[in-house]
Amino acid sequence: MVLSDNGADPLRLVSEWLQAARDADEPLPDAMTLATIDVDGWPAARMVMLRGLDAGLVFYTDGESAKGAELAACPRAAIVLHWLAPRQRQVRAAGPVEVVSDEEADGYWRTRRPEVRWSGAAWTQSEVIPGRQVLEQRLAEWRRRYPDSADVPRPGRWRGFRVVPTTVEFWQEELDGLHDRLRYRRSAGGWTKEQLSP
Repeated sequence: MVLSDNGADPLRLVSEWLQAARDADEPLPDAMTLATIDVDGWPAARMVMLRGLDAGLVFYTDGESAKGAELAACPRAAIVLHWLAPRQRQVRAAGPVEVVSDEEADGYWRTRRPEVRWSGAAWTQSEVIPGRQVLEQRLAEWRRRYPDSADVPRPGRWRGFRVVPTTVEFWQEELDGLHDRLRYRRSAGGWTKEQLSP
């Protein structure tokens, strides 16, 4: 098998692949597709940034956004990470979603660029608005209110989510078409590992 799984923890392998992509200067190695289910039962997918990798895959967003509402109604999600360097690889994971602690969210909020803190506080993501000028006015108000962006408090609606996978699948391209696929399924005793055909 060409794909090396390096032990029994699939999240460790996700971390290794992510670091390899970073080391290979893959553009946006932390970008991942997040798929949820909307209130009508339709799948919804968009790109978010992976901001933590621990017991799950962590991302941050406005909890009152469309994806926040979808996760509140149905706290399950699937993610996909894809890289072309150092070789073409894909990771798929799915599982329940939990909200990260306020302490974690506050800690990450403080690391955000100043302009992103102002904008994150100024408006609710996915809100229907009459025009862009509304956003610009709200942003100007927050800049006046908090001239030092470091003082901008994290809005209560802005939070982190952790996808705690029950399945993680790795795919790695091979030039002869005999691609490597390895799936982990969470079980009572840990993880069950399965080799899949391409």
